[in-house]
Amino acid sequence: MATDPPPSPVRFGIVGCANIARKVSRAILLSPNSTIVAVGSRSAAKAAAFAEENGFPAAAKAYGSYDAVLDDPDVDAVYIPLPTSLHRHWAVAAAMKKKHVLLEKPVALNAAELDEILAACDSSGVQYMDATMWMHHPRTAEMKAFLADDRRFGRLKSIHSIFSYNSGEEFLKNDIRVKPDLDSLGALGDAGWYCIRAILWAADYSLPKTATALRDVEFNEAGVILSCGASLHFPAGGVATLYCSFLSNLTMEISILGANGFLRVHDFVIPFKENVGPFYVNANTKFARLSVGIEPEPTECVARTDLPQEALMVKEFASLVIKIRENGAEAEKKWPTISRKTQIVVDAIKASIDKGFVPVEIVE
Repeated sequence: MATDPPPSPVRFGIVGCANIARKVSRAILLSPNSTIVAVGSRSAAKAAAFAEENGFPAAAKAYGSYDAVLDDPDVDAVYIPLPTSLHRHWAVAAAMKKKHVLLEKPVALNAAELDEILAACDSSGVQYMDATMWMHHPRTAEMKAFLADDRRFGRLKSIHSIFSYNSGEEFLKNDIRVKPDLDSLGALGDAGWYCIRAILWAADYSLPKTATALRDVEFNEAGVILSCGASLHFPAGGVATLYCSFLSNLTMEISILGANGFLRVHDFVIPFKENVGPFYVNANTKFARLSVGIEPEPTECVARTDLPQEALMVKEFASLVIKIRENGAEAEKKWPTISRKTQIVVDAIKASIDKGFVPVEIVE
């Protein structure tokens, strides 16, 4: 009996040759339902060198402008790893050219800019997703199943997340993430994005009522945030804290406390091993006799994957694009909604810093 051939892969164009684009380009080529057909930079020579260095298909075109990628009729979707200050222009331009948009985080300088991007995607009927890779690891779904188990975890009480790395002098002088004209949100937009997304994820995307930045913010000479912390308070009474930094040892933690259980993951942003994702849970824990230990002991859970999380991200994004292309489906609204909620919290923490560390109300 004849079977229908699989749908043709989603054809990506890469807009910019940032270092993160190397990782995502690899992911696009690893994903079974996508490929790369074009890359654009400010010079064709740089684009061609990037394509060769990263193993692009021989037929992939190298352009000396971003516009050329958007104008290429063979491009179905674009991945945009440009500095945050350029996201609004190029993501809107891509959407208006009917290209689906996979956008590097932080996705915008503020929610107003993101709203323009999302409006353009919505009006053109194209899929939007931000490139928060850990969301697509199978471990993430397994952890969520534990949090949803009322007997083992119970009511959410507290969340703490840290993402920090000691970036070094060269980074602190020259990286785009410390330049006010390129990525003015600094560590809050880069590392803080992950912490905020983790907190929202744990809280089933319920927005906090208020955000209060902590006073120990560190800035560079240009006024860009190099490290900061914040507390978030939820309407139902839960509390969350976060810390993000370019100045501290590499740490990627989520700790989530419930009435009946506790979850901790030590490497949520990038797993220590590409194909293995461990996490640890306690449920209904008590002190042992004479308080010489606890029982039951914490359980190590391990999620394994054949594809790295960034390839799983591309695979999911491409599957949504294929549904639109092949079946006339509407774009999935989950990802724009989550992205916007994350940006709203980023904005509130930034506002709290700017206003002298006062609580800032979060309004959706």
